[in-house]
Amino acid sequence: MHIVSIIFPLVFIVLCGYLSSRSTFLSEFHVAGLSKFTFYISVPAFLFLNMSNANLQGSVSLNGFLSFYIPVLFIFSFALVVDRFYLSKNRGYERHSVFALGSSYSNTVLVGLPIIIAALGEQMMGIVFMIITFHSALLFTLTFLISAKGNNTAFSWPKFTKNMLLNPVVLSISCGIVVNLSGFTLFPNLNSGLSLLGQPALPCALFVLGANLAFYKVSNNWQATIIASILKLGLLPCLVLIMGRFVFNLDSELLKVLVLLSASPLGVNAYLIACQIKQHEATLASTVVMSTVLSVVSYTIWLALLL
Repeated sequence: MHIVSIIFPLVFIVLCGYLSSRSTFLSEFHVAGLSKFTFYISVPAFLFLNMSNANLQGSVSLNGFLSFYIPVLFIFSFALVVDRFYLSKNRGYERHSVFALGSSYSNTVLVGLPIIIAALGEQMMGIVFMIITFHSALLFTLTFLISAKGNNTAFSWPKFTKNMLLNPVVLSISCGIVVNLSGFTLFPNLNSGLSLLGQPALPCALFVLGANLAFYKVSNNWQATIIASILKLGLLPCLVLIMGRFVFNLDSELLKVLVLLSASPLGVNAYLIACQIKQHEATLASTVVMSTVLSVVSYTIWLALLL
């Protein structure tokens, strides 16, 4: 019953978003506006406020980072090899790198964060935000670097760095860290205003996720979609669990956070990268849908094992 009480409200919000969009009650224009408010205003306010108040001493864990990122890099590399020698068979490194991204990139903000807060509370938010900050930068950098190697184009570090630093998630967390370390206390009225802006962040993020799922088409490339979903939802969290428990002997609460983060479905941003590189677009769109739907089952299993 406890697990159902964690999962059901989140699934309910996602389903409401999907039905609102699918029934045309909300048009793509409406969803785009709601998405912009969510990701450029509400979520940044939520992340900034929580990061500025987080206990940073308990948030920096080298063993925790290694327990999370070693499996992520292994899955990325393994998926690249699978696509190169089995699925796409030497059709270009840019294609292989996109599939690798689609098998390892987690929807940490829209799905992982609400699940962790619902299951474990907000006491571990510091390490969650630290993981989120470097997650996109690491995997997107790898994807673009390998893609650039494949098509002999130059990778622009200044342009990429600017885009990452101006990313609303990275920017809000970074500003929160600066405020936290400086010891600066926000004015009470400003704190209250940001708190109000941040309150709808997680429900809106889940609603927008469901609404956007209605616009993604599931392709006929089931084999690649199933492989990517299995790697993302099954193998990756298993490796994080093994690495954290048996190699680095992590604290149980930190281990739960890392496993639940790694068990998140594929993030929508990976599909946007696929569209930018023009490789595996249909595969990643299908994987976003399939992994999000299957994550209801996988999260139920992981919560039963961890709690």
